[in-house]
Amino acid sequence: MTTPNQPPADPGVYLDDPNREPLEIDTEQRRGPVAFRWLTLAMEHLIATILVALIVSVSANVLGRSVFNHSLPWADELARMLFIWLIFVGAAAAFARYEHIAVDLLVRRLKPRAAYSLFLLQHLIIAALMSIMVWGGYLVMSRSTGRTAILGVPWNLINVSLVFCSLFIVTVALWRAWLCLRLMRQPGAAARQPGD
Repeated sequence: MTTPNQPPADPGVYLDDPNREPLEIDTEQRRGPVAFRWLTLAMEHLIATILVALIVSVSANVLGRSVFNHSLPWADELARMLFIWLIFVGAAAAFARYEHIAVDLLVRRLKPRAAYSLFLLQHLIIAALMSIMVWGGYLVMSRSTGRTAILGVPWNLINVSLVFCSLFIVTVALWRAWLCLRLMRQPGAAARQPGD
C-alpha cells in the first residue's frame, strides 16, 4: 500500500536483473543481433497466427458437436498439429526474450563477473541439450515418411518445428555464452553492447 506522498513501486525493480540486461534480445530497444530480433518478431507473429487458427479449429469442432451433433475429426487433428507448433515456437520466442521462469536470487546477489560465469555455464548447458534435440529431431525427420490420418499432412511438416526452434535456441545460447565471456573479461563492455 502506498501513501499519498510516496509514488507506487516500479515492478521493474523486482523483475529486471542488471547483470542479465546485456544478454537480452529486445526488439523495441534494438538490443541483440538484428537476425535474432527479426526472427523473434517473426516467431511472435507466427504464434499469434497459430493461436487464432487453434481457437477457430477448436471452436468449429465444439460448435459442430453441440449445435449440429456432428464432430469434425479434421479439427482435432489440426488442433494437435497447431498445438505442437505453438509449444516449440513459443519456447524459442520466450528463450529469446528471456521470459522463461527462473530463480535468480543467487545470480542477482553476485558481482558481475561471477554472475556472467553462471550465465556462461547456463547457456553452455542449454546449447548442449538443445544440440541433442536438434540431432534427435533430425533423426526423427530422416526416418519419418508417414502422413497424418485425416488431413494427410506429412509428419515432417510437424517435426520440423522441433528442429527449427531447437536450432534457434542453440544459436542464441552460443551467442549469449560468447557475450558472457566478453563481459567477464571486460565488465565495462556491458554499457557499450553492440546490437546492430
